[in-house]
Amino acid sequence: MKEEEKNIKLPFYGIPRLFPYIKPYRGRMVVMVLLGAATSAIDAAYPLFNRYALDHFIGEQTLNGIVIFIMAYIALLIGQAVMNYVSAFACGKLEMTVNKDLRNAAFNHLQTLSFSYYNQNSVGYIHARVMSDTGLIGESVSWRLMNIVWSGSYVLGVLIVMLFIDIRLAACILVLVPEAVLLMMYFQKKILKYNRLIREINSKITGSYNEGITGAKSIKVLGIEEKMKTDFKAETREMKKTSVREAHVSALFISTVTMLSSVTLAIVLWQGGQLTLANAMRIGTLSVFMSYALEMLDPIQGIIETLAGLAAIQVNIERLTRLLAEKSDVADSEEVIAKYGDMFEPKKENWEELYGDVEFRDVSFRYPDGDEYVLEHFNLKVPRGTNIAIVGETGAGKSTLVNLVCRFFEPTKGQVLIDGRDVRERSQLWLHSNIGYVLQSPHLFSGTIRENLRYGRPDATDEEIMEALRLVSAEQVLEKMDKGLDSEVGEGGSQLSTGEKQLISFARAILADPRILVLDEATSSIDTVTEKAIQNAIDTVIRGRTSFVIAHRLSTIVDADVILVVKDGRIISRGTHAELMKEKGYYYELYTRQYEELLWGEG
Repeated sequence: MKEEEKNIKLPFYGIPRLFPYIKPYRGRMVVMVLLGAATSAIDAAYPLFNRYALDHFIGEQTLNGIVIFIMAYIALLIGQAVMNYVSAFACGKLEMTVNKDLRNAAFNHLQTLSFSYYNQNSVGYIHARVMSDTGLIGESVSWRLMNIVWSGSYVLGVLIVMLFIDIRLAACILVLVPEAVLLMMYFQKKILKYNRLIREINSKITGSYNEGITGAKSIKVLGIEEKMKTDFKAETREMKKTSVREAHVSALFISTVTMLSSVTLAIVLWQGGQLTLANAMRIGTLSVFMSYALEMLDPIQGIIETLAGLAAIQVNIERLTRLLAEKSDVADSEEVIAKYGDMFEPKKENWEELYGDVEFRDVSFRYPDGDEYVLEHFNLKVPRGTNIAIVGETGAGKSTLVNLVCRFFEPTKGQVLIDGRDVRERSQLWLHSNIGYVLQSPHLFSGTIRENLRYGRPDATDEEIMEALRLVSAEQVLEKMDKGLDSEVGEGGSQLSTGEKQLISFARAILADPRILVLDEATSSIDTVTEKAIQNAIDTVIRGRTSFVIAHRLSTIVDADVILVVKDGRIISRGTHAELMKEKGYYYELYTRQYEELLWGEG
């Protein structure tokens, strides 16, 4: 559980933070308040009709005015039906609108956050914020708002009517109110505590469920189904245990209030019966008090439950508003946004052409959640069209440089310059639109092959798409698919092999015609034959482009203009293949070891 959530003490501390996000709906909410008040007034009028019928038609044994009475009663029924329909429709529409807007706001904001946010927060935690928390908030600002308005208006209206009719019996019912308030204050803290725990455990369950699906293949390969089952069962058992405790407290709360209400009703019947027998009160008036006493049970309980519910969802509000207020470690300045636009509303007419000169100027860098520098006072000039290779063992920190070039992270000290200007002087989208990035673990979006390729360039023609596929020898993928470019790739590209996904990912990057090309071990998931074909394509594609190649197989980068050798997160040497081999240092060890492994494999 986050430390901020543990420190929440006030019962409705988080609710004011929601105001900026529901402000656009204040007009609808005012209408809902009026609808709730009007509906409660109609509901409160029914016992008065019964009182009139008992005292006039039955007590005086006359039918005078019966037609007008029936017409008024029918009008009341119709009015109630119309008000209930309008209220329910208004609540449902507001709930769906709030859900939609909050989810859109959360999803869009997530697109602006840097890699460090995703490194520090699990998929399950983020998913719960966007889906579960927004749903509860949408329900609260609609149905719970309507419920508390209707219940509050009904109780207030009924109390006023009862005080006007007979203050003695009204006093008997008024005894209920302070006890209910005290009970709410006592139980609310306990209910809130358990609801916080439930939400936290639910986030863990969501995360485990997500890992169980996305990691299904690894689970089966490792044979850890039993462990996954045991861990998941423990989490759901904890969820059940905590939920049962919360239900126990809630049930005790509701039953105590109900008992108190029943005692009050008994007092009303006893006192009212005595007054009626003494002819100090008519039977119709007693009927009104009995109806009100019985009908007030639900709205009073509704008020208490709603207030407890609003207190409980402050955790959800805190989490969602904290997400929406999260500041990215990498963000454009106001001046940059004013000139170049942001990632959702770019001002492309102001974008300059990117040529591809890259320079690291006295760059020191440490990750936001790290304590040690992984780069210190690093300087490097990369003229446009230069092919930079980055090599090192797994986990050595090869991706740090390209992450800085792509502005996925920003230097802790120093500058990264593109075409002679600090990358922070122009928009992220301008830079990312000019970079082609092929990941080691390719990701495809649900949809067709054509749709996935056009993420690289939305206006690309089928001829241009086919040319990009041919360039990376990916036309073989289409030959296996029944519908060619219109074939579905499945969720995350599940209909394709890892190598096939890599080929599509490579073609997507090429189709965008980037000025800077980043290949993050892009051929590691491809067989040797296909790798050779792609390597020939790479040699063609990188001409005239600045390229950064993170290489696993060193044989693929022997022709690079500059090779940077990374060890333990630091660049320990640089030079051409020939220069580094001549030094007989760490690069020489890596290369000869790989070469020997290759020879032994062939042997």
